[in-house]
Amino acid sequence: MTAADWVWGGLLTAGAAFEVYALRNGRGGDTLSERTRAWFRVRTRAGAWTFAVAWIAFASWYLVHIIG
Repeated sequence: MTAADWVWGGLLTAGAAFEVYALRNGRGGDTLSERTRAWFRVRTRAGAWTFAVAWIAFASWYLVHIIG
């Protein structure tokens, strides 16, 4: 394994650990999905469209990046 594998693995593990903590602590607004909704203000029409466009663009780029 390379250093990059350890770094990315550590980041993913830390993110997963914080998500589990956020799910169990009982406070609203701590999970990644709740934070994403707040950052993009998806309760508004403009925020929902912005998030949808950003998500589709990222997912499309990533698919081509990995497969292509």
